[in-house]
Amino acid sequence: MSLVLMILPLLAGIGLSIQSAVNGTLGRQIGTIESAFFTFFTGAIVLTIVVNFFGQGNMLNLHEVPRWQLLCAIFGVIYLSLMVLAVPKIGVTAAVISVIVGQLVASMAIDQFGWFESAVVPFGWKRLIGVVLMLIALYFVFREKKADSTTTA
Repeated sequence: MSLVLMILPLLAGIGLSIQSAVNGTLGRQIGTIESAFFTFFTGAIVLTIVVNFFGQGNMLNLHEVPRWQLLCAIFGVIYLSLMVLAVPKIGVTAAVISVIVGQLVASMAIDQFGWFESAVVPFGWKRLIGVVLMLIALYFVFREKKADSTTTA
């Protein structure tokens, strides 16, 4: 089971990279906001069908949750819109590495302080080394992108 739990986020990451590339291209063709709208509109239709046939929760309980939990939808819109803007300009790799670094920094702060009712996981040297290595990777990805753009210009 633990192998499956490691593979699922890996597949999700593959899907996000593919989505970023396709949305970036679509955004150039139809517009950034329009691309984000199309993605969320299509997703809403598909999820409406899935929830109706396979959902086991109760959407009517939305009014009982703390209001701050409803912000999750806004962050999805912000993420997707920013990726549609960034990918055509800096490429999928640079955009995704930037997202991962941002996720690592934010998730470590969330873990450290237990924000949003999350379990507290203390920050340690191994995590610091992981972030530093990702920052180094980000530097090299952007450096390579900059070198490629100057040689083709």
